[in-house]
Amino acid sequence: MIVPSRDLKVMVATRPIDFRRGMNGLVALVASALAADPYCGDVFVFRPKRGDRLRLVFWDGTGMVLTTKWLEAGRFVWPPIRDGSMRLTREEFSLLVAGLDWTRVGRTTVKRPTRAA
Repeated sequence: MIVPSRDLKVMVATRPIDFRRGMNGLVALVASALAADPYCGDVFVFRPKRGDRLRLVFWDGTGMVLTTKWLEAGRFVWPPIRDGSMRLTREEFSLLVAGLDWTRVGRTTVKRPTRAA
């Protein structure tokens, strides 16, 4: 299990990939398409065309870890498809892996009173 630390960087590849790729193919994709170091300890999240699965690749200090998760019901909330990647916060990452809508984090607004009672 990945325990989100304060300095955890999570990068989501926004373009869907072929989920038949193994660890070596995903590590090569991190290095070439995302222009990142796969051995830096960051978590790299990949998505297929189907929205109900995700793959995580990260270096834990002793070896490369590949994790796959799929939802039995529903779909993950993904960013719009475009080239490159986007960074998620710890909270957004936790919500994404839980299958919840991470796009609503930090978007709540509190109405301030306009006059005193």
